[in-house]
Amino acid sequence: MEPYRTVADRATAEFEVRGSRFLGHVAPVDAVPAAESFVEAVEAEFDDATHNVPAYRVPAGDRSRSPADVGARGGTGDAAEVMLREYASDDGEPTGSAGKPALNVLQQRDVERVVAVVTRYYGGTNLGVGGLARAYSRAVKEGLDAAGVVEEVPHERFSVTAEYDDSGTVRGVVESAGVEFDADYGAEVTFAVRVPVEEADDLRDRLRSATSGRVDVE
Repeated sequence: MEPYRTVADRATAEFEVRGSRFLGHVAPVDAVPAAESFVEAVEAEFDDATHNVPAYRVPAGDRSRSPADVGARGGTGDAAEVMLREYASDDGEPTGSAGKPALNVLQQRDVERVVAVVTRYYGGTNLGVGGLARAYSRAVKEGLDAAGVVEEVPHERFSVTAEYDDSGTVRGVVESAGVEFDADYGAEVTFAVRVPVEEADDLRDRLRSATSGRVDVE
């Protein structure tokens, strides 16, 4: 699958325009539910703000904000390329002055699996549609710059559950693969693995082979 551009981490950029305070929050996300969760978290944290304007580009799937959805775009590359869900809302700002400019920045920067929320605290001076569009665009641009745009390859996640006797072997195989993982030591040991899609089947086979099929891979 083709590499894609996204952000390395969460970040927030802040500035003022004629008394209005803008905060551009940006985060990497893998799917629509994660994007929605980030939007809701920002809305809860900044519930005293005048507006919290969301925009995201993520792999398509179930979504709760479909009435305001701005549409989906097919990816480029081979047939396995995912469809993208593109969403934006003006959250009470004049139509077209906030959400669309925010989403345009994500499109122009060619980033995906990214969610942005621009928080605005009204400063007493109307900025006009053009002024608002420039401010919301700037907030997303500066948020992306703060987060750092990177090139990634598609990943998938799976879990590996093993008895304690096999947990050392599983950990060794996962570490030797150089992939991200977390281990949860309960009644059994569960490894949550994040691996490039092209390497996932091989890693699953190696885990089953190394433990003679005793692990549960999901």
